[in-house]
This record gives sequence, C-alpha cells and structure tokens, in this order.
Amino acid sequence: MKTFRRLAIATALTLAPALVFAASAQEQLKAFVSTVTAATGSFSQYTVNTQGRTQPAQTGVFSFQRPGKFKWAVQKPYEQLVISDGRTVFQFDPDLAQVTERKVDAAIGTSPAAILFGSGSLEQSFDVSALPSKDGVDWLRAKPRTADAGFSRVDIGMKDNLPVRVELLDSFGQTTRVDLSAIAPNPTLADKEFQFTAPKGVDVVKM
Repeated sequence: MKTFRRLAIATALTLAPALVFAASAQEQLKAFVSTVTAATGSFSQYTVNTQGRTQPAQTGVFSFQRPGKFKWAVQKPYEQLVISDGRTVFQFDPDLAQVTERKVDAAIGTSPAAILFGSGSLEQSFDVSALPSKDGVDWLRAKPRTADAGFSRVDIGMKDNLPVRVELLDSFGQTTRVDLSAIAPNPTLADKEFQFTAPKGVDVVKM
C-alpha cells in the first residue's frame, strides 16, 4: 500500500504541456510547474521486484488540480483509490474495507508530488540529471536530497513534449514502471472531482 501511494503521487508530477521543439526533458518539467494547473489522463503500471518477477499490471485514470488536489484511481484488476481535497489525502482499499487519512503535508512531504501539487522548484528537493535518449524518448533522473523519501530515484521519459513513462526505484530495490496516455492539460474540473466520503461500514484510520 505504501508503494502504491508513493507511486500514485510521484508519477503524476511528470504531466506536461506541449512545449517548444527540442526542449529537454528537464525544460519540459520546469514548464509543467509554471503552466499546468490541472490535468486528466490514463495510466498503466506494474512493479518488478529484486528477483525480476513482475506483479500484475494495474490500469486506471488520474486527475489533479493545483494546489494539492488529485485523484489516482486504479480500476483493474481490482479497485484502489488515492484522492486529496487539498487538505487531506484519503487512501481507500475496497477489498480491505479500509480508508487511511493523512494530512497533505504528511502524505506528500518532499516527495515528487510536492512538485506536482505545489509551486516549488524541482532542484530544491532533488538532484536532477539528464539521461541518454533511447528509442526516441528523452529522459531525466531525479534523486531525492533526503534519505527518508521512500524511494531512491525516479526516471522520467518524454516524447513529443509529453511524458510517456515513469520508472521509480524504491528503497527496497523494486522498480515500478508507469506508462501514461490520453493526457489532457488544463481541463475544467468540478470541485466534486476531489471530494471523498468513506462508505458506511468502512474502517477509517487516521495517521
């Protein structure tokens, strides 16, 4: 569950608008921070553990709106939801009939999500470096400056001025890959998009 939450709030930071030609991945990410206030899209993700075994892929949809509002909804093979109204982050697992609540600052902290949902500079929290292009995709690598971030690095792949892939290496040596698609920058989103009420009979855990 912790890996899912970190990934959900980490991957969304890479959503970017169409930019000028020949912009590097880092330049596109900086433009994202200053120009994209909201976005929607789809994702597919899976995790490879240290033995090289791949967990079943998860697919779903996401949306976000600055500052601090987001929704990351896994639809298949089973439902999971991470959603924030800008003050509280709710993590809902229907199979466990449990909701975990955290304050936004506690849930996001200095993770990549702080770049997505706030207005900070990437370099304030991460060491950023360019990676070689591969198969038409431009890459950058961001390493957290703090030891308690919960992950070692996140690699972001850009193509045609849009993110196509995120690869996150966590502190346990597992790599989570997320493919992004159907990204729509700056849509109009209703407030109810980011509202959540725990269903009856569900355990609520506040952290």
